[in-house]
Amino acid sequence: MFQVPGEYRSDRILAAVKQRIALRGVRAVEVRGAVGAWDPSYFRKAIESYGEGEQVPVPAGPDPDGVAWVVADELGVPRGKVTVEDLPDGDQTVG
Repeated sequence: MFQVPGEYRSDRILAAVKQRIALRGVRAVEVRGAVGAWDPSYFRKAIESYGEGEQVPVPAGPDPDGVAWVVADELGVPRGKVTVEDLPDGDQTVG
């Protein structure tokens, strides 16, 4: 959820993936990670983007469907091509 030196901020991950897939056809998108600690909105606005006094969304629990919808929307692929797997102790990955 937080930027690691040399890595992408959460709100830049999907743009980087979209750039890499470019015009290639996408058969499937697999998202795996600590979904319960991840609000789907983090893909659109990273935690680091919130200013002082702004309310940062805090997930109430895993929202795999919300994550799938945001990933599908940001990548421009049908929702049915995106699967989400909760790995409570894992990093968020998009493959």
